[in-house]
Amino acid sequence: MNDQVLRELAAREAIRQQLHNYCRAMDRRDDRLGYAVWHDDGTADYGPEIFQGLGRDFVDQVSRSHLSRTVHSHQIATIGIEVKGARATSEAYVTVRLRTVADDGVTEELYAGRYLDRWSLRDERWAIDHRVWVLDFDEADRRVSPRLPIGSRRDLGDPSYAVFRAIRR
Repeated sequence: MNDQVLRELAAREAIRQQLHNYCRAMDRRDDRLGYAVWHDDGTADYGPEIFQGLGRDFVDQVSRSHLSRTVHSHQIATIGIEVKGARATSEAYVTVRLRTVADDGVTEELYAGRYLDRWSLRDERWAIDHRVWVLDFDEADRRVSPRLPIGSRRDLGDPSYAVFRAIRR
């Protein structure tokens, strides 16, 4: 393989990892990890009703709004990435599930859509320059089983952090 092919493969993998980092940051409320997905001047457009502005500010908003949720799960699939030098674009299909406990039971919201991202490589780090959220469909306030997760945590105390720390030693 030539150097250009290796650089493109490395870029694709770095971008794919950033997409996974985003989901992890949202689900664990790991704001620092979420900030690192965007460049400092990177922007997010989730529509006028949800959010338009800096990516860092979006992470803050989601982190605050997720305090009212009992459980949330972001899952990425079907990722298409095109790389051209130090720039790239991607489309990633995402499913988001949010559960909330209320006096009358547990409800779930389901969102299925896509992240359309523009990326750039700056200071040896791939991060988002601009994201557009496209909502394909949703279901809101659906009643679900009252069972809550066992062992899962929505913070840095989640068991997954210990697993990753162990490999870094």
